[in-house]
Amino acid sequence: MKPELVLMRAIYAPMMAELEREFIVHRPWTAAQPEVFIRQACGNARAAITTTPAGFSRRDFEALPKLEILGCFGPYYNLIDLAAARQYGVTVTYTPDSTAEPVADLALGMIIAVMRRVCEGDRFVRAGKWPAGVFDSGRDVRGKSCGIIGFGRIGREIARLASAFGIRVCYHGPRRKEDAPYPYFDDLARMARESDILVVTCPLTPATRNLVDARVLSALGPDGFLVNVARGAIVDEPALIEALKNRQIAGAALDVFHDEPNVPAELMRMDNVVLAPHIGTSTVEIREGRSAKLLGDLRAHFSGKPLRYPVKASSGEGGRRKDEG
Repeated sequence: MKPELVLMRAIYAPMMAELEREFIVHRPWTAAQPEVFIRQACGNARAAITTTPAGFSRRDFEALPKLEILGCFGPYYNLIDLAAARQYGVTVTYTPDSTAEPVADLALGMIIAVMRRVCEGDRFVRAGKWPAGVFDSGRDVRGKSCGIIGFGRIGREIARLASAFGIRVCYHGPRRKEDAPYPYFDDLARMARESDILVVTCPLTPATRNLVDARVLSALGPDGFLVNVARGAIVDEPALIEALKNRQIAGAALDVFHDEPNVPAELMRMDNVVLAPHIGTSTVEIREGRSAKLLGDLRAHFSGKPLRYPVKASSGEGGRRKDEG
């Protein structure tokens, strides 16, 4: 009989199809009350899969008494309670890979999309408005200043791409990077004041929660654009909505939100906002690679073979994003 597996969130469709062939798959996210569903229907599950943003709490471990292995479909496991995993004897595996390049590609694409009004233009054409009118102009990208919040691998890759487009780069973070050939600002509001574009790439920590607040948005100003490819909670979402409503900033491009997948209706109604469903690492190449790694370790576990990508019990940082910061 096939082992039972709990899939905590929807993931790459071909991967889910492969799981269905090898496991009895439970999908609690489709239930009206996921936690109740897990308690009532998943008691015999020997495996579970979560994602980097979803994580896996002590309560999740407690709800699955027969769990043997937890796989994380993603390279960061900081939201998985590893202490609980050790306590309950659950092996944790993950899918290490580099996210810097695809996330930076998306960030640059979102800069161009929001400044050149690409999504607005698409809606204009689809609505049949072109024959009757002229579409309003966007903004040049070249010659602008881009302030990057967080200057780890993602921030550096964005800087490299932006520079190739003739964009001036500066950055903010907890400390100056001695090898970074760009101006450093220790005060975020001051950098926002000097920037046409503000790009968020830093990790979410207690210190960065709501870091981009009303004061920073006001400093960015009515000609400034915000791009967030990090975590939704780094930006004060109500303050952002007010700033966009009142035209205190020119626009925003957002790949992440406070309460994903729920996006505030106010943002969805705004033409000067580009919205994406957290697709920073959503490329076929990355998804195929993660699927192969995770399936390989699941198969190894159930055939009594060593895992290739186990999370080491002594991992102190819990998979903190080393390409951010």
